Amino acid sequence: MFATAIASVFLVSFLLGSIPWGVIVSRLFFHTDVRQHGSGNIGATNALRTLGKKGGAAVFALDVAKGLLSGAVVGLVSAMLPSQTPLSTVELQVLSAMAFLACTWGHIFSPWLGFKGGKGIAVAFGCMMVAFGPVPGLIELTAFVVVVAVLRYVSLGSIVAALLCPVTAAFVFWPNAWAIVLCSLAAATVVWAHRANIERLRAHAESKLGSASEDR
Repeated sequence: MFATAIASVFLVSFLLGSIPWGVIVSRLFFHTDVRQHGSGNIGATNALRTLGKKGGAAVFALDVAKGLLSGAVVGLVSAMLPSQTPLSTVELQVLSAMAFLACTWGHIFSPWLGFKGGKGIAVAFGCMMVAFGPVPGLIELTAFVVVVAVLRYVSLGSIVAALLCPVTAAFVFWPNAWAIVLCSLAAATVVWAHRANIERLRAHAESKLGSASEDR
C-alpha cells in the first residue's frame, strides 16, 4: 500500500511540477516565447526581465502554486487509502519529501519541453511551505531574500537556499533518513541546475539583479 502511495505522489507531483507556466504565460498573454529571450530560462526571473513585472509575478505565483499543490497531494493520497491501513508519521514524512523531490524534478526536467525546464526555486519553495511547514519555508525564503538584497545575485540566493535545504530537512524530519535524503537530492538537483550560474559567479561574470540573464 505504501509503495502505491509513494508512486502516486511522485507521479502527480512530477506532472504538476512539469507545467511550464513561463512558456504558457508568455505565449498566451504576451504572444512570445520566454525561452527566446534573455537567458532562455522559463523561470520567474527571466519572465520578469522578458515580460515585465506583471508577467514575472504571474509566472512566479503559478510556479509557487504548483509547488503548493504538489505538497497537498500527500494529504489527498493518504486520505484515499483504506481507513484500516493508515500511514505512519515516518511514511507521511517520506511522502512529503517525495512530493518535494518530484515537483522540483518536474520543473527542471519538464517532459513537455524535451526534459528541460527552469531552476526549481519557486516550485520548491511552494512545496516546502506544505511539506516542511510555513516556518521552515519562510526561513529558506529569508535566506534567499537576504543574499539577493545584499549581493544582488538572484542565482546566488537560489544556491544558498538550496544548500540550506538539507539542514532544514534534517531539522524537520529528523531522524527520518529517507526523507532527509530525498530532500537533499532535490536540493542537489537545484544546485546542479545552476551550474552555469556557478561558473559565471566564479568568473565574476554573473549579472546582478537589474541587469540581464540571471534566472531561476
